[in-house]
Order: sequence, then C-alpha cells, then structure tokens
Amino acid sequence: MAQTRVPGMETSAISILKRAVELDQTSRFQEALVCYQEGIQLLLDVLKAVKDDSKKAQYREKITSYMDRAEQIKVRMNKLKEEGKYHEQIKIADRATGFSYESLFKPYIREELTEVWVEDPYIRHVHQQLYNFLRFCEMLLKAKCNVKKIHLLTSQDEDSSSQQQSAFADIQQSLQSHNICLDIKYSPTIHDREIRFDNGWIIKIGRGLDYFTKPKGRFSIGYCDYDLRECHETTVDVFHTKHTKMT
Repeated sequence: MAQTRVPGMETSAISILKRAVELDQTSRFQEALVCYQEGIQLLLDVLKAVKDDSKKAQYREKITSYMDRAEQIKVRMNKLKEEGKYHEQIKIADRATGFSYESLFKPYIREELTEVWVEDPYIRHVHQQLYNFLRFCEMLLKAKCNVKKIHLLTSQDEDSSSQQQSAFADIQQSLQSHNICLDIKYSPTIHDREIRFDNGWIIKIGRGLDYFTKPKGRFSIGYCDYDLRECHETTVDVFHTKHTKMT
C-alpha cells in the first residue's frame, strides 16, 4: 500500500468514526455500529501502512478503544433483541438532506436478507409514489444482500387503476430479469406504513416511502441524487423481532 494513501484513509476514518460517536450519543446504535466497523477497518488499513512505531502504538490504542465500544453496542443490541425490546428512532427534519433509501436502510441490510415486505397504502401515482417504490427496489438490488422476493401490500388507485397495474407489471417483469419475484396484494382498508426484512428488522416511516419533497425542477440539485433531495419532516421507528412475516 502506498504511503501517500495514508493521510486520505486516515481522514476518511476520522470522519466516519466521528459520525459513529454522534450516532452512538443519540442512541442510533445500529447505524453507529456500522460506522464504527467501517472506521475501524480503515484504521486497520492505515496501521498496516504506517512504519513509525510510536504512530503504530497510537493507532492500536485508538482501534482498541473503538473496538471495545463497538463490542459493547453489539452486546447491548443483542440483549434488547432477545428480549424483544429493541427500538430506535430517527427524526428527519423538514428540508433535511442525506436520507436517501441507501443511507436510511443500509444499516439494516445484510447478506442473509432474502425477503422483504412493504406495507404502504399510497404506492399508486406514477409521479412520485410508484417511482419511489421502484427506487426502493433498485436500492435492494444494489445492496449487499440476496433478496429473492418482495411483497407489496398497498391500496388500488380507483381513478387510474390501469396505469397503476401497468406500472407494477413493468416493475415485476424488470425484477424478474434479476431473479426477484414481486408479489402484489391490494387492501381497501390499509392504513399503516411498514417495511419488514426477514433478518428481523422492522422500519416504520411516518410518511412511508414518500418522504421526499417535490424537486424544484428537472435540472435542480437533488432531482437524480436522493441524498441531495430535501425531505418532508417525518419520524422513522426501527424495531427488531424474530417474527417478520406480514399477514
């Protein structure tokens, strides 16, 4: 590894670990754990490249400290999961950015994830909701997991049901080409919004998948990159359970 890469890796590690501490302090433990793990790995890479013994000792001390904290979080989370008491809350402020589906769901996605249930009454209109669901599916495809089936429970659009069904048919066909089955069911009484992963995570977003504001124009920042898209104010509640199947 080239010595010239060390400062860049160290800067990245510091940034990620700073974020880990911030998340830790606000009890967003799963997100904090992911950041601790990423930051620690970067520091380990730096340690391999450093030649100075005194600097090596400093890095080892930092790595040990962060590893100890990550282990404490892991033990606490496992205890809460076993007791069925795990809950964390993320508050998205009005006009906040940095909450793309990739950013929001990443901490809860692992390789063993194979099945997802989405319950959202408003996956109906092409302009926003249907494209948001498509983006959610794309996020799962790009993530480090092995999703094979996505279940969607939503309500039927009475005004333009043919357009809704046509869009779903296109999404189904496209997902099938990636060996993912999309199962769609409709309910006229559905109200709650919930996303479940078969690895135990349950994410409840107050506004469902439609928490982004409408872009100011097709050529405005945030139109393509949802991390730069402003959000509506909403609350995200995260739980963990051993029973994730949706009825």
